[in-house]
Amino acid sequence: MCFTYQNGELFAEGVDLKEIAKQVGTPFYCYSSDKLTRNFEAYQRALAPFNATVCYSVKANPNLGVVSTLARLGSGADVVSAGEMFVALKAGISADKIVFSGVGKTPYELEEAIKAQILQINAESAAEVETINRIALSLGVKANVALRVNPDVDALTHVKITTGKKENKFGVDWDEAHELYRAAAKMEGIRLAGIAVHIGSQLLDLEPFRLAFTKIAGMVRELEAEGIYLENIDLGGGMGINYNVELPPTCSAYADVVRETLGDLGKHIIVEPGRSIAGNAGVLVTEVIYTKKMGQKNFIIVDAGMNDLVRPAMYDAWHTVLPVTKEGVAPIIADIVGPICESGDVFAKDRIIEPVQQGRLLAIMCAGAYGAAMSSIYNFRPLVPEVMAHGREFAVVRKRTSYEEMLSGHAVAPWLQGNAL
Repeated sequence: MCFTYQNGELFAEGVDLKEIAKQVGTPFYCYSSDKLTRNFEAYQRALAPFNATVCYSVKANPNLGVVSTLARLGSGADVVSAGEMFVALKAGISADKIVFSGVGKTPYELEEAIKAQILQINAESAAEVETINRIALSLGVKANVALRVNPDVDALTHVKITTGKKENKFGVDWDEAHELYRAAAKMEGIRLAGIAVHIGSQLLDLEPFRLAFTKIAGMVRELEAEGIYLENIDLGGGMGINYNVELPPTCSAYADVVRETLGDLGKHIIVEPGRSIAGNAGVLVTEVIYTKKMGQKNFIIVDAGMNDLVRPAMYDAWHTVLPVTKEGVAPIIADIVGPICESGDVFAKDRIIEPVQQGRLLAIMCAGAYGAAMSSIYNFRPLVPEVMAHGREFAVVRKRTSYEEMLSGHAVAPWLQGNAL
């Protein structure tokens, strides 16, 4: 384990979280280099029998330290914006290992991806395919394109993170995909590189994957019968992690489903894990500001807020909360809340936890994915530091922003400058 207690103190690998707090202040995110590595390598080992590329989903955590760690292990990248593509390239991921997904890519973003000659652009509509073709022709090149198809498969996950049903905004309608492939095959600026599917996030059951992959295999065979040959099958991401009592599938069990459904096609397989690589590799450390009791209700008020970690407010998500220093005293039931002026600024409700006093530290676990990535400066609160632990060392891989830096992009309108009216 990468976050463990040693003599009652919570460590990130060989680094005491309390020592990091002394040096960088709270709140802060801390990531384990070792856990990132082991999570990524689990995918590599499981998919070794295939011609496969593991493309880390940068949206889960775009920190340059995180992405660079994975780049050095041979990772590719799944990106959903030109900004994420910029990070991936800066981290050292080669363009021929980058997949660009997303339902609303702008012409500028598409042009940047085509110029970079990335592995493939996952197009999600006829209008996008036509736009890609027009841009590619203007540049005098062919763009590598896959169609992201919507298989109308229920991922059996949270409604806000399911992406493979007809009512979701993602992908090309299953019944229209064949015709769009035929049309794209005739476009001079398009090189049909593959087919893509992504049905959702935090999946704990392999059956939705099996159903979606089986449908994809059938479509690939039908396309090839028409003379449309594809190199890549992009399976998306979506494997869940254990936030509380979940029992997520193993990478080897996932690979078994890939083999059973797609193994005989001989295609290059692309997978796009994000949460299952970064999620349990990070924690958010926060200090107790105050405690108070209202009637029978206990509140622990911390200096991290929903602007730092929005998942509980947005998804009613569970994150285990642990004291950084374990006292071994009888627990209480308390709400753990932040300082934001919103009733939804709650990290844990009616949680059984050791009583902690003002100045003590808490660690919000499994915060490495969609934590810092979704943070904001709501209430004009600075973005918090991100720290990487590696053995007995740690380094700040994103510093805390200052108020001056937060205001640096602001300006006072000309009519408000000078003497008051």
